[in-house]
Amino acid sequence: MKRIIALLVALVACFSLLCLPASANELGLDESYYSRFKDQDISINVYNWGEYISDGSDDTMDVNAEFEELTGITVNYSTFATNEELYDKLKSGGADYDIIIPSDYMISRMIQEGMLLPLDFENIPAVENIFPQYLDTNYDPEGAYSVPYTWGTVGIIYNTAMVDEVVDSWQILWDDKYTNNVLMFSNPRDAFGITLKKLGYSLNSTDELELRVAAEELKMQKPIVQAYVMDEIFDKMQGGEAALAPYYAGDALTMIDANPDLAFATPKEGTNIFYDAMCIPYSCQQKEAAEMYINFMCEAEVAAANIEYIGYSTPNQAAFELLDEEIRTNPISYPDDELLVNTEEYVALPGETNLLMDSLWTEILTTDDQFLTWLMPVMLIAGCVASVVKIVARKRRRAREMADY
Repeated sequence: MKRIIALLVALVACFSLLCLPASANELGLDESYYSRFKDQDISINVYNWGEYISDGSDDTMDVNAEFEELTGITVNYSTFATNEELYDKLKSGGADYDIIIPSDYMISRMIQEGMLLPLDFENIPAVENIFPQYLDTNYDPEGAYSVPYTWGTVGIIYNTAMVDEVVDSWQILWDDKYTNNVLMFSNPRDAFGITLKKLGYSLNSTDELELRVAAEELKMQKPIVQAYVMDEIFDKMQGGEAALAPYYAGDALTMIDANPDLAFATPKEGTNIFYDAMCIPYSCQQKEAAEMYINFMCEAEVAAANIEYIGYSTPNQAAFELLDEEIRTNPISYPDDELLVNTEEYVALPGETNLLMDSLWTEILTTDDQFLTWLMPVMLIAGCVASVVKIVARKRRRAREMADY
């Protein structure tokens, strides 16, 4: 009887092992590389965006768990909502991280301020899986500080049961018939970027007048806005609590899967094309282990499983080739060149521009809505007058220069 019971227990154990997701070992990864730190009680702190890694739900790969099993390295994982939150936490010395995943313009700013460590690519051989064009970037010109994680575009997510018109312009986010049904980014860079594009300016403008005009536009929009959001957008849009919101294409796919009434549009005025990348901050305590984590995230099967879950666009060629054709041809994740023509990358802005934008953003968030309701027309006229004055001043200056010449 004892032998029968033992046999049954063994069979159950074997069956349980068969039901587990494919382990990293079964993916054919180099165990000699990944076993270097086993039994050394090492841990790394990873700081990433919310909803931005495959975590084992829905029968997907639990990326962090697989890395821990393969390497013996413990992953302490936490999330942030905006690049500015990440920057402030690092700058204040409030926490030590070994891996961070900021966006392009923030990477550029951190490089300039000496907040990142250069990577040792001898420890990251899987970087060869990345498309060459994503290794030649404006935000990290020498490619020394970052390895691309995802890319994507910003557009408008809207509920087709609540919006019965063509959505093709940022202007719809200012339409008062959608009052209290519009969500807006809660970070200044994206909010100003959208508004600057709506006005026909560059989203990287450093012109004080253009930024002030954009701030007035955002103040005029405020009475229409239901809430300024980041990760909260998922519950609100999926639950039909709002009609319109600007957000990232990859997250749009996740929301559309949860609520088929949702759709995504790329505004005709143009938009931001963004890149998020893995970096090692200057506070890192376990650099080689952190580089091993980056390498693991670049492995073809791991990167493919990760990108299938989070829905963003992959810069990893080996992973891209493993994706289903339906994913590779999805126009939201991988838009055609025509849609990408009018996109801009964010670049690091001068310090004085960042300070001005932050100051204007504080003004926007603290301005009283009722005050704005009657002041809207005045601000609009003032903005137009300011633009005209600027143009006239430029023409006069040009005329004087020609006369002097």
